[in-house]
Amino acid sequence: MTEQQVVIAGFGGQGVMSMGQLLAYAGMLENKNVSWLPSYGPEMRGGTANCNVIISDNPVGSPIVTDADAAIIMNLPSLDKFENYLVEGGYLLINSSLVNKKSSRKDVKIYEIPVNDIADELGNPKVSNIVMLGAYIELTHVVDPESVLESLKKVLGPSKEHLIPINRKALQKGAEAIKGK
Repeated sequence: MTEQQVVIAGFGGQGVMSMGQLLAYAGMLENKNVSWLPSYGPEMRGGTANCNVIISDNPVGSPIVTDADAAIIMNLPSLDKFENYLVEGGYLLINSSLVNKKSSRKDVKIYEIPVNDIADELGNPKVSNIVMLGAYIELTHVVDPESVLESLKKVLGPSKEHLIPINRKALQKGAEAIKGK
């Protein structure tokens, strides 16, 4: 890996920012150069949210992603807004639990993953973002899933360490959902 630029987008409350932070922290743990740039709509929870994440072996010149290697799309408005940010051959990961529209792009690799449904099967709808993160990591190998879990321990703190096992399962289910596609 030389550099991976990703845009992550969805409604506020879907864990979009958390996905970006976890990727950035995991990259730092692996001694990579990282950038995380959040962007919120006018409302926080329920409004639009997106972030740009860059993970690189080289210094990051700008935190702004205009030519994304991957787009993680958690809702329909985000598909409409961000699918054209992808470079030719890039990865488009779509939450098919909430997005019923097909991408207009024919020059990218599209993965429709029912992350909300998978999270519900795990018994915790709040881990849908981690399911999606597991799928992204399986595709790109940009960071090790263990680094993400280590980052999660730091983010959650000791009082919420009991949530690590469900997040581990969510990462695994996301990776499984992408295999063979």
